[in-house]
Amino acid sequence: MKASYYKHILNFKRPSGTSRGVLNKKETWFIVISDGKRKGIGECGILRTLSIDDRPDYEDKLRWACDNIHLGKDKLWEELLEFPSIQFGVEMAFKSFASESPFLLFPSKFTDNQENIAINGLVWMGSKEFMLEQIEHKLDQGFNCIKMKIGAIDFKTELDILSFVRSKFSSDVIELRVDANGAFSPDEAIDKLNKLSKFNLHSIEQPIRQGQYEQMRSLCKDTPLPIALDEELIGVFDVTKKKELLQTIQPQYIILKPSLIGGFNGTNEWIDIAESLDIKWWITSALESNVGLNAIAQYTYTLNSKMHQGLGTGSLFTNNFQAPLEVNNGSLSYINETDWVVEYLNK
Repeated sequence: MKASYYKHILNFKRPSGTSRGVLNKKETWFIVISDGKRKGIGECGILRTLSIDDRPDYEDKLRWACDNIHLGKDKLWEELLEFPSIQFGVEMAFKSFASESPFLLFPSKFTDNQENIAINGLVWMGSKEFMLEQIEHKLDQGFNCIKMKIGAIDFKTELDILSFVRSKFSSDVIELRVDANGAFSPDEAIDKLNKLSKFNLHSIEQPIRQGQYEQMRSLCKDTPLPIALDEELIGVFDVTKKKELLQTIQPQYIILKPSLIGGFNGTNEWIDIAESLDIKWWITSALESNVGLNAIAQYTYTLNSKMHQGLGTGSLFTNNFQAPLEVNNGSLSYINETDWVVEYLNK
């Protein structure tokens, strides 16, 4: 068996704003493994400044993984502990290689186009007009769950936007989630949470930046609306440490991005611990191409979660790959009539 990797730059259709800055492009890499007869493909994608493996030696580690592909999935996963996105890519590539089709990793009613996955519509930061435009577009597309990025523009303006949405749609009609990406300071957080709670929000993701365990624990204890940990999970590799973190903070939810937390295996570890502590969870993509999004979506369906998942990112890029994934009426579908076109499998 041999393996190679290829870099691909995904270009956003329009700049997408977060509290950490504006995104114009997204770097990703593909691992392709082959034995001369069949091939498998996996995606390794990082988010600059956020991924724990955003390191100068990233490509060196990718090269090492390809050179040592003979070690097998389990041994490589252990050796790649500090590179969760490569762990994910390796897991995906081996799963792809062992499947009847490189892109049919978890056959199910989802991949048979019999059932869909309910997802949230994502609204990026920007001017008030731009954010309202996005919200109206998501509602026109049939979404009944909207996730709004906050923390980069004036907080009062963000409250005005939420007030506008709630004046049109009650929480019974539209589920609203907000994501602060750690933008609030600990001193101001509880006051802002109180103001946000007036709009019957489902939850807020990562109100303060990660690593402030006692402050986050206090917020989760006293919060008027449910808190979901996201960035807080990044870089926590050991199972015991994962359990200690959730026992300490006791959040209402955790959000799981396989590319950032060690792929399917790392995600399963977090789910097992969360459920043992009665903490709810959902899965979110991390701006992967359709290759990675496909793997995450198929895996997510097998978990039988009834919550809205964060898997609607495939249409963000100008140069994504042709794939059977399609967003319809607030759900992600797998349309079997559409062929995959991924040139890296032919190299």
